[in-house]
Amino acid sequence: MATVIRTNNLAVCFDSNVPIFEGLDVAVESGEFVTLVGVSGAGKSTLLRVIADLIPASAGSVEIDVPSDPARRPISMVFQAANLMPWRRVGDNITLGLEGLEVSDQVYRERVDWTLKLVGLDGYAERWPYQLSGGQRQRIGIARALATDPDILLMDEPFGALDAITRTGLQDELLRIWRETGKSILFVTHDIEEAVYLGDRVLLLGDKPARVVEEFEIEIARDSRRESEAFQQHVEKVRTGLQGAIDAAESR
Repeated sequence: MATVIRTNNLAVCFDSNVPIFEGLDVAVESGEFVTLVGVSGAGKSTLLRVIADLIPASAGSVEIDVPSDPARRPISMVFQAANLMPWRRVGDNITLGLEGLEVSDQVYRERVDWTLKLVGLDGYAERWPYQLSGGQRQRIGIARALATDPDILLMDEPFGALDAITRTGLQDELLRIWRETGKSILFVTHDIEEAVYLGDRVLLLGDKPARVVEEFEIEIARDSRRESEAFQQHVEKVRTGLQGAIDAAESR
């Protein structure tokens, strides 16, 4: 498979000039679902923002290898809060990311219809954000990101604020969307079970400055992943790795 995201010796420093991470090398293959966990302050969300070109790197580089198309964006990002604009109806929130792209009014309408069907909210275009539940708002946030038809989807704890039942349902919905669209996904989470359930690989960030200290391949069939004994074994491996990274950070 082709590599669509590659970071090379990446570093980010803020006001203190102490790097959050440095020498960070991460790669995501085309169509791959990679989850990212790590110690608090390791820069998981910062990494996504650097990849999305929302904040600059202090050193190193990010390579994005996807086709250029004036009617699409190469990368879209989904945040923990949906941040829907309350003065715009659902359909107009979804088309926000399309503004500035070379797409016709017909494509605007088609993208709204397509993404609403994809996230299971067909017919919601004329509703207002206040009329939606928390889970529905987050689905609209995902629809807004998908409306630009990106090759890469960056997701920063998108289900972190939801109740357990809604969260589980949206995990399954996200996997369905991923299978249907073939997007490459880099997903940040604090939930180890979520990381193992969703990911083809789990990357663990630790150390100071942060780096990838361990990588876990999740070779479990997705249709039986939650119910399998191997799932819990993988969860324990990641949990043990994370606890080791936390202990190492606290001992410094």
